[in-house]
Amino acid sequence: MSNHNSHDLAATYHKDESTELDAMAYLVTRFATREIAPHVDEWDQAGEFPRALYTRAAQLGLLGLGYPEDLGGTPASQRMRNVATLSMARFGASGGVGASLFSHSIGLPPILRHGTPDLQREIIPPVLRGEKIAALAITEPGGGSDVASLRTTARRDGDEWVIDGEKTFITSGMRADYLTVAVRTGDADLGEAGSDAALASARGARGVSLIVVPGDAKGLTRTRLDKMGWHCSDTAQLHFDAVRVPARYLVGEAGQGFKIIMSNFNAERLGMSVASLGYAMACYDEALDWARQRKTFGQALVEHQVIRHKLVDMQMRIGSTQAWVDVLSDRADAGEALAGGGTTAQWVAQVCLLKNHATQTMQFCADQAVQILGGMGFMRGTRSERIYREVKVMMIGGGSEEIMKELAARQLGL
Repeated sequence: MSNHNSHDLAATYHKDESTELDAMAYLVTRFATREIAPHVDEWDQAGEFPRALYTRAAQLGLLGLGYPEDLGGTPASQRMRNVATLSMARFGASGGVGASLFSHSIGLPPILRHGTPDLQREIIPPVLRGEKIAALAITEPGGGSDVASLRTTARRDGDEWVIDGEKTFITSGMRADYLTVAVRTGDADLGEAGSDAALASARGARGVSLIVVPGDAKGLTRTRLDKMGWHCSDTAQLHFDAVRVPARYLVGEAGQGFKIIMSNFNAERLGMSVASLGYAMACYDEALDWARQRKTFGQALVEHQVIRHKLVDMQMRIGSTQAWVDVLSDRADAGEALAGGGTTAQWVAQVCLLKNHATQTMQFCADQAVQILGGMGFMRGTRSERIYREVKVMMIGGGSEEIMKELAARQLGL
């Protein structure tokens, strides 16, 4: 299949944006097309990608995008982060690389927003330099989005927390040097539980805390998990057997972790929506290339009306998703929930609905692309085949489709 000129593609899809956004699109597109896309099949076979990729991404400023300068980052708007996420997904075309390379995007924000200055300085800079890897550990064998039901415990023993329990489906779980872990520390006052509180009992949400666990902590064991997709992303089950960490590794106040986790979910879901849009575009790109080159019955596939209509249907869903992403991103840059006279509940509902819409767009485009590619679409090595296998984790991770619908309905008062 033909190779696009990355600059031309970036310009095509970002021509109405500012010069800064154009520059970011070009930077990430070049990085993804040169340093990721050619190696993804090899990395999938190996079950991992080189750790040096973190350092390279850090050198380009990609890991630090959106973080304060004094911690080694570069402040950036939601729109700017969207461009980086979308370009990485579209031109890298590997959810496995994206998930692990940027696992800090869900592991670090709680520390950035609620950790002590000393904790921030200790953990965030080395991660943004690509020297360390950060991950988030919430999901347990008995539940995922139902944070109020988590069973991993942490008890205070002098100047340490002692952690016991299990976590599963943890992205970067095998490699992570720092794990931001959700634990139950007791029934501290919950206060205003936040917009996801309707899905949790008041008692269950109380006492949830976040604690950073170093990857080399004694008593922490990790087991690699095999998956349908994301083959080059390590995913692990973690076991905590009387793991001791310093008391200063508590993120925020004890018992107040539920609110922090819910806020983190909103950002994660918006980011997943943008990535899903990028993967949908990757499928469209490959399908269009193939349809122009492949000939049947003396004509290029694209000359057949049925194929053109498939491509138009893909573009229709991509366009609607892009518009929705832009609207919510502008609201985020203007002050998130209250921008435009909205409410927190409305904001959460819109993010949930967008995540479902974006992942359904990704699913539709992957399916149509594989169909257009025919036999080639069933072969390993095509972007569409890989994305076809990876779409399900996008529809489950960060809150499944069913949970997103229920949460949105409750926020909308239905």
